[in-house]
Amino acid sequence: MKMLNSTSDNPEELDNKGVKNKKKKNSHHHIHHHSETKSISTAFFLNLFFTVIEIFGGLWTNSTAIVADAVHDFGDTISLGASWYLEKKSEKNSNSFYTFGYRRFSLLGALVSSVVLSAGSVFVLMKAVPRLFDPQPVNHLGMIGFALGGILVNGLAVFKLSHNQGVNSRAVMLHLLEDFLGWAAVAVTGVVLIFYDFYFLDPLLSLLITLWIIYNLIRNLRYTISIFLQKSPAGIDTDQIKKKIIEMEEVCSVHHLHLWTLDGLSHVFTVHVQINEEMTDLATSKDLKERIRAELKSYDISHCTIEIEMPDEDCQLLDTEGVPDG
Repeated sequence: MKMLNSTSDNPEELDNKGVKNKKKKNSHHHIHHHSETKSISTAFFLNLFFTVIEIFGGLWTNSTAIVADAVHDFGDTISLGASWYLEKKSEKNSNSFYTFGYRRFSLLGALVSSVVLSAGSVFVLMKAVPRLFDPQPVNHLGMIGFALGGILVNGLAVFKLSHNQGVNSRAVMLHLLEDFLGWAAVAVTGVVLIFYDFYFLDPLLSLLITLWIIYNLIRNLRYTISIFLQKSPAGIDTDQIKKKIIEMEEVCSVHHLHLWTLDGLSHVFTVHVQINEEMTDLATSKDLKERIRAELKSYDISHCTIEIEMPDEDCQLLDTEGVPDG
């Protein structure tokens, strides 16, 4: 059995262009993770700073809505700190314990954020629903002042995170987007309360925003869980990849084709390819592997393992994984 691994070839098999492309891709992933970490750290310090102000502001304005939001933001700060640490951890290189590296640690940050956001949303619902039936007067001018500050701080943090594509950043951005919309609702409510005593608007808007956040939270949580369960990345058709490989002249069959993602951005691909009898020389096998790798370039696959099997060779995995599917 001949093992041809596209990410661990012999130096003689790699030309200068191949080495250059590999360095370029590694540099791209390093820049991406550095950007993710920097954005989350900025969001953490902004949220921590404003949470402290919120606590004192809520007591000063006698607004239970602001105090409740301060408690919620304190939970956000804890999850942001955990997300920051785990995102930083995910930048570490692979070792003998984590051979694929630490990239999935960023997914733990997404899970922590989702759990805290769920608890915070339940807390807001528990406060908002009773106040629909028993509206309380508030210091509307104080509400407007703190709302403008909240919009500025959370809006800046959301803007910083909106350019990132990582699952962790998406979960963190949901936290801050909830706060941003919540403060916008507080501002609108404060303006209305200047002219009308419609105190029920505060809990009503909080309720609607929280329900919308829960909807997006469920979507993000499902996506995170799908990565942990090693679901194929969305937008990549494994049947199409298999078809392209099996249509190559040298290929007799394709089996044990697997595709998954480490963190939603870095994808891993493995496949067993059995070749025809007349195509068993080493040069042909190397050329076939290079052409398969060329086909995979458009799918943003960062780690690819191609195992070439001889025509008379029995796949050792068939006893445990079943009959070849191609």
